[in-house]
Amino acid sequence: MAAVMNLHAARPPGLGEEQLAFREAARDFALAELAPHAARWDADGLFPREAIAKAGELGFCGLYTDEAAGGSGLTRLDAAIVFEELAAVDPSTAAYISIHNMATWMLTAHARPALRGAWGAALASGAKLASYCLTEPGAGSDAASLKTRALRDGADYVLDGSKAFISGAGATDMLVVMARTGGDGARGISAFAVPADSPGITYGRKEEKLGWNSQPTRGITFENVRVPAANLLGEEGEGFRIAMKGLDGGRLNIAACSLGAAQGALDAARRYLGERRQFGKRLAEFQALQFKLADMATQLVAARQMVHTAASKLDAHTRDATVWCAMAKRFATDAGFAICNDALQLHGGYGYIREYPIERLLRDCRVHQILEGTNEIMRVIVARHLLDTEEELR
Repeated sequence: MAAVMNLHAARPPGLGEEQLAFREAARDFALAELAPHAARWDADGLFPREAIAKAGELGFCGLYTDEAAGGSGLTRLDAAIVFEELAAVDPSTAAYISIHNMATWMLTAHARPALRGAWGAALASGAKLASYCLTEPGAGSDAASLKTRALRDGADYVLDGSKAFISGAGATDMLVVMARTGGDGARGISAFAVPADSPGITYGRKEEKLGWNSQPTRGITFENVRVPAANLLGEEGEGFRIAMKGLDGGRLNIAACSLGAAQGALDAARRYLGERRQFGKRLAEFQALQFKLADMATQLVAARQMVHTAASKLDAHTRDATVWCAMAKRFATDAGFAICNDALQLHGGYGYIREYPIERLLRDCRVHQILEGTNEIMRVIVARHLLDTEEELR
């Protein structure tokens, strides 16, 4: 029988009483609603809309969406704390909830009042779900080269093009779509809120993936899709700026999900070392394994502090928030995967079978090093900051 996760980590420094309460609520929800089903959702490829709706009832689907728009109005640090707890038992579902939060915030922060009123509360409550549509078959890391186009036609825009690797596609209600309304480059891109059942939208096959199997991933094709001009988010040409602003938070969200996967793996490894016996003694008595566990814990604590610092900078709107988000995403997702991999090694053959949660945590967190900007792109962002400014990272 799969081991039950022990999520009772030591109190992180600097968290207030409300943040500790958020963490406890997220932990209780994860244990009650995600842990009993996560392995089955993964094995059967089931999208747990009912569980996500329950998360919405607790405010987890609109964590940093403004209260006026129906959200919880919390900070990015608060959100990171919640996502970590959810991901400690189910990184796949937690990651989808984090993407939904990003798309919900992008819509409510930039929509006109009527659109915000029609969709904000429904998305923030989890009654309706959203997907974020930036990546294209020919535009991954080079997002500014996207080809999907939106041409003005009277009171509408007409949307044509395709998107790739869209989380939740085919199972969600609203698409936040980046499309070209102007010339080449970032300044020609605009953002739109497109109802997912609009005529002219078709969804590709459900991708077969290494992990993240509790959320569907599909391509989307837009053919003469009419989008009311009132569904433009912000103004024409602001789409890339909106996308990048959203991705600062999205990178923190995914980093937090890596923290959760790593914490879950570390807890499982610690228990296993205490229970498993070889050569007449518990594995926990072997110094080599003690050192490995100590290194894993040290990396996790360091990653958590970096994510929390980056979240605090984003909340404070500091000039260096973007580069801190990039550093935190790179470090935490690399560290998270390494910790899960080390935890699997400590389990030996048992870590490789599905009776234990380690292999699922490992598979689910691997993609975190790729999405929301690959970790190579995170290095580009950091290097450019260091070389183009004299500002110190403190």
